[in-house]
Amino acid sequence: MKIIPFLLMISFIVGGCCSVNKKNEADNSVKGTKTPGPSLYIYKTKADYYNNVPVIMNDDKTEIISYPHPSDLVVSGSLLLPTKLENGYLLDNKGINKNVVFLKIKYTEYSKLQDVPTLDELKNLIIDKNPFLELYDCGLRSNYKEPETELNSIIKQRKIDKFKRII
Repeated sequence: MKIIPFLLMISFIVGGCCSVNKKNEADNSVKGTKTPGPSLYIYKTKADYYNNVPVIMNDDKTEIISYPHPSDLVVSGSLLLPTKLENGYLLDNKGINKNVVFLKIKYTEYSKLQDVPTLDELKNLIIDKNPFLELYDCGLRSNYKEPETELNSIIKQRKIDKFKRII
């Protein structure tokens, strides 16, 4: 007999949680709110690292905390290189941040590897631990219909200072 009230209480708790989530989902779709997505970054580097594979290090730049699998660098048969923009800026297409470093290995070579190199091997391939001259957070990628065109226009108009400068 005691188990029935317990089961009823559990079903009310579970049922209540589900209805709250559904209500929030419905509210979001009605209001047109978007789920946050990745930020869009543009940058310039000290040297030409356009073809070099990026990896992300911790804040102290002592350990690699994120790196791609070789298959991550190819989408629909094309390498996921940054997009070249006006005035030497590059549009990130891979997912970088202020802690990115570039490896000596090029996208083409890395994408053909069967396995990911070890962390020690990756660390030995680092070219420069501070590669950026400039790095800007341009807001959510989803806010742009045609990122390359829109960003080139902003760069040409010298209005890049509207973005949050990271470096």
